[in-house]
Amino acid sequence: MTTSSYTSDAERTLQLAERIVGPSSRAPRRLSFSVLAAYILLSLGAVVMVVPFIWMILTSLKPAPELVQFAFLPRNPTLDNYVAVLTTSSFGRWYFNSLLVAIISTTSVAFFDSLVGYTLNKFDFPGKNLIFLGILATLMVPTEMLIIPWFTMSVDWGWHVGIMQYWGIAFPGVITAVGIFLMRQFFDGVPNELIDAARIDGVNEFGIWWRIAMPLVKPAVAALCIFNFIGNWNAYLWPLIVASGRQYYTLPVGLSFFRGEAVTEWEKMMTGASLATVPLLLVFIIFQRQIIRGIALTGIKG
Repeated sequence: MTTSSYTSDAERTLQLAERIVGPSSRAPRRLSFSVLAAYILLSLGAVVMVVPFIWMILTSLKPAPELVQFAFLPRNPTLDNYVAVLTTSSFGRWYFNSLLVAIISTTSVAFFDSLVGYTLNKFDFPGKNLIFLGILATLMVPTEMLIIPWFTMSVDWGWHVGIMQYWGIAFPGVITAVGIFLMRQFFDGVPNELIDAARIDGVNEFGIWWRIAMPLVKPAVAALCIFNFIGNWNAYLWPLIVASGRQYYTLPVGLSFFRGEAVTEWEKMMTGASLATVPLLLVFIIFQRQIIRGIALTGIKG
């Protein structure tokens, strides 16, 4: 049998296989123009988002003389800025204050917002819709207009002195209208038949909320917690006003002390900002699946 006959038999076998299982998976796929454009736009967006973060970290590794040379990469990278920030300032105390306030506010929001949202969704009582509209109406009030009432309340109740300053900083965020709205909408997806069955079995209302309804809305709770944590971690104006002692400043307020009237210590500010992003990255890494799932469920919710 000649070589040409072997070649023709192999070609016929390949053609028969392609008819049965389709074209070979190794065949290169052509990208359409729309898909290619989407990849390019997403890549550009990723660069725009990541480059400032990388620049911040690289700046924290530069000695002070290199900051005026406009070089992207440090020529003589050093960790002296980190040592200076951690040893010559109250950075550790500011870090603790921000973490404590963020944890208090986030825990309170997860508890009270979900409880109020569940009540407004699963209970029928006079004025329920009016109460919900009143809660939503508070979203139209700018935060700056609430500063004076908050401060007056803090002074009258002694939340601006001593260790009570922690509560004075945290109390405006212990319950939020956005969180109540979010949880009310998500509890709408919990079947009423499941709740009625639990009531027939003798479970009290608090037990129904905690043991049955809450596990079904975990993605929403996770998304609410991480957004609230980030908001309290980055808060600047209210902690600056209510905290009367430097030892009670939160991290954003403390970092502002690296900026003086005559000179700004940019290397220390960038170092502090780099360290401040660590908890936010950890929170996002831990809860990213719940956040994505919560956003997805919000998008398909009827």
